[in-house]
Amino acid sequence: MATLYAGGQVVDGTGAVLEEHGVLVEGADIARVAPLGEFAGFQGDRVDTTGGTVLPGLIDCHVHLCYGAEGNPWASMIALRESQITMKALDNAQTSLRGGITAIRDCGGKDYLEFAVRDACNEGRQIGPTIRASGRVICMTGGHGNRNGRVADGPDEVVKAVREQIHAGSDLIKIMATGGVMTPGVNPEDAHYTPAELEAGISEGHRFHRTCASHAQGSEGILNAVRAGIDSIEHGIFMTDECVSEMTARGTYLVPTLAAVKNILAHRDQGVPAYAVEKCERVTVEHVKSIRLFYEAGGKIAMGTDAGTPYNRHGENALELEYMVEDAGISPADAIVMSTRNGADLMRLADRGTVAEGMKADLLIVDGDPLADITRVSRRQNHRMVVKNGAAVTGNPAPGRVLGPTMTP
Repeated sequence: MATLYAGGQVVDGTGAVLEEHGVLVEGADIARVAPLGEFAGFQGDRVDTTGGTVLPGLIDCHVHLCYGAEGNPWASMIALRESQITMKALDNAQTSLRGGITAIRDCGGKDYLEFAVRDACNEGRQIGPTIRASGRVICMTGGHGNRNGRVADGPDEVVKAVREQIHAGSDLIKIMATGGVMTPGVNPEDAHYTPAELEAGISEGHRFHRTCASHAQGSEGILNAVRAGIDSIEHGIFMTDECVSEMTARGTYLVPTLAAVKNILAHRDQGVPAYAVEKCERVTVEHVKSIRLFYEAGGKIAMGTDAGTPYNRHGENALELEYMVEDAGISPADAIVMSTRNGADLMRLADRGTVAEGMKADLLIVDGDPLADITRVSRRQNHRMVVKNGAAVTGNPAPGRVLGPTMTP
């Protein structure tokens, strides 16, 4: 079955804006992107996008599917049975899809339970986003994430931990270079793993063709991870000019996750642990400054939210674009590229992330022009349709618009 999306503009994920173009979808793929005149005799299903914009589906490069955005997600999760956690992770994935997120990268789960959700969604047995998952985070004794992660000390043990993740089926390696906000008793500014430990783990991940992501907030830990060859720095709160220089020289991605700190501070009196609030109060100004510094230097940024952390809800992931624009000074056009093409590049999704011929038909159709008003894409009430692999997952067309079959998970 073929469906033509036409009438409004196309923002294709590369920075280009196509006026008076149609997007022809056949099956799960984008078959043609061309001027409207080329489709004059088209007889299949049509979706009228007049007054709106067709974009690639959004990509969130940092979520935690096993967490549910409660005030204390860890305490809420461990109160559940494994079967309940798995079903919760599936619900979170599907909720994200309905919010316009067609691909996600899970950066730390619970005993590989999220792998069942990943496999079901990726294989089409369940409706959901495309998922890449890291499995257990790798951290030092007493380090950030130690309650859920694979604790490993010394280069040899870190290598073994990486091999365990690969054996379990991890798509990427997540290694903790510094302390963090949500683990009690650790300092976000402190470097955790030594350069030798990081180099050993990252090299082993790369040897087996996995990308490597590092939770890294303090500047020393950021530099240690970057110099060890990390593919992405997650959070990057205390960036210095030296961090920026070395990251841009190596092409290291930054995944900022502004939503994480912002939501904790907005709900500080609603069950969030006091230690997490205190640390967020300490880091929030530096976080925004660091992202601005990196952006202005031309660094590579991919959107990520840390969804699942306190009040950072799955399905509201797209709000990160609004924070990137309003807080960090990123242009709407660049925020969209970071949330589509760049995310696909970081996640190695070669067939997703742009609206182009031969790509998978993961689309988000919104009201209005998100280049003029980023809330057109960041807020779900402005979304008309979410399309995953050519099938409409959600749709709210205005009267008179023609809509193909809709599947609502």
